[in-house]
Amino acid sequence: MTRPPVIGLTLDSEAPGGYSKFPWYALRENYCAAVIRAGGLPVLLPHEPEVAEAYLDSLDGLLVTGGAFDVDPTHFGAEERHATVTTKDRRTAFEIAVTRSAFERDLPLLGICGGQQLLNVVLGGTLIQHIPDEVEDALAHEQPNPRHEAGHGVAVTPGTLLHRICGTERLEVNSAHHQAAKDLGPGVTVNARAPDGVIEGIERADRRFCLGVQWHPEYAVSAGDEAIFGAFIEAAADGR
Repeated sequence: MTRPPVIGLTLDSEAPGGYSKFPWYALRENYCAAVIRAGGLPVLLPHEPEVAEAYLDSLDGLLVTGGAFDVDPTHFGAEERHATVTTKDRRTAFEIAVTRSAFERDLPLLGICGGQQLLNVVLGGTLIQHIPDEVEDALAHEQPNPRHEAGHGVAVTPGTLLHRICGTERLEVNSAHHQAAKDLGPGVTVNARAPDGVIEGIERADRRFCLGVQWHPEYAVSAGDEAIFGAFIEAAADGR
């Protein structure tokens, strides 16, 4: 029996309280469910930057998840820090280490929401630190309706990997972020934008699969969301 491709998923971390009186990890189960539906085998990655390379030796693909926190602006050379910025420094240190190494190895990479933002930073880009303060007439990128529903549409750039995957020039997506990619790293292409111009997707064409989306396709709001996971797992399987 052929082994499913092993996909590493980054975890969120929480301070003591709630689930445990000690620090704990967390991840919504729909991330794992989406990987399994697409034919992958999800494994969860604790925040240990020192052993990032060892993790990758056992993986066929890497999924960098989102979370209610931000990349420290010092990582992209910003001299100011917006008042809304909150960080999880060890998580970010691990995600930078594992993402950079996965990119160098040409391991299939999928960044979701904050994971897309981190991917842009790793690839040499910068971030909008707070959309309402930097984007005129911005949409409600932190949508008021439930996350399993669409919040707005995005225009998909023809000819991109995302366009080939989804087969459409428009997707309805959910939205749960206050930051976004700003300046792109070298070789990074925009593959989707919101109507207010906010970057909703990025990719690198010189890799087997290097894709970031600002929304949360694990909720399967559209057929395109399922197609993203399917293409990601297929690329991971092909690279074994």
